[in-house]
Amino acid sequence: MKGFTSCVLMVRPVVFYKNDETAANNYYQKRDLSRSVDEITLAAQNEFDALVVRLQSVGIEVVVHQDTIETITPDSVFPNNWISFHSKNKAILYPMYAPNRRLERNPEVIDTLRKHGLSMDVIADYSPWEKELHYLEGTGSMVLDREAHVAYAAISERTDPDLFVHFCKEQGFAPIVFHSYQSVGGKRLPIYHTNVMMSVGPTFAIIGLQTLDHSEERKKVIEKLEETGKEIIDLTEGQINQFAGNMLTLLGDDGPVLVMSSSAYNSLNPEQVKRLEKHAQLLHSPLTTIEYCGGGSARCMLAELF
Repeated sequence: MKGFTSCVLMVRPVVFYKNDETAANNYYQKRDLSRSVDEITLAAQNEFDALVVRLQSVGIEVVVHQDTIETITPDSVFPNNWISFHSKNKAILYPMYAPNRRLERNPEVIDTLRKHGLSMDVIADYSPWEKELHYLEGTGSMVLDREAHVAYAAISERTDPDLFVHFCKEQGFAPIVFHSYQSVGGKRLPIYHTNVMMSVGPTFAIIGLQTLDHSEERKKVIEKLEETGKEIIDLTEGQINQFAGNMLTLLGDDGPVLVMSSSAYNSLNPEQVKRLEKHAQLLHSPLTTIEYCGGGSARCMLAELF
């Protein structure tokens, strides 16, 4: 399974709270008025540390970069949006919607990787597209099937269709473009990141098909998933609200491991669990604070290293 890895980068937050700049179109974020920023940060750090231990317990190597207070980056725990890694230690940088998230593109992260013997070569930098208000937030905006060389993208304010197609042409992926919606205040609004509603494993795909309101787009996505040999596990919108779409397949000591939060796992029904367990070991860890305030979950915290 050359499209999957047993090594990930994670960024341990030095401060964590609801980011108002991203909350403009991330409707999963909520403000926690019951705790101070210090209390929220400590809770997020504890959740982060627990997930690291869980990953290591199944043989997944975790390179941890400790964020610093020099720049205020409340979403630094989600590195997969500003950088992605590819075979032979290649890296790609991305344009970010929120100005304060652009500060996460920190050279010190690359230095941390080098200290672990990973000398990264940045082969593409799409961040200048920010100046033209075109955004593509890494493997949040795109779900990559690295084995089949297919990229899936739900268009939103953070996922520009032209830049997505440009990325696919340069990096050798077949683009599958669609729209994915969630119900907010009686309206159907775009889901901010594709990886919230979709995850592709080696032999399966988890997806909220009911979020694809356009039938032709839904048909196109299903056909491509089936064509590439995926068993489709469909999610309800309620399960997506519990971050059941925000999962990532990694390689552990005993084979594929599907990583998710405990809220995502607990939202699955017994049949879905049974079907997923045919494909991978299921690993979950509590991420309540990170999900509540940050609007992202396990997959967002993991940047795969190759």
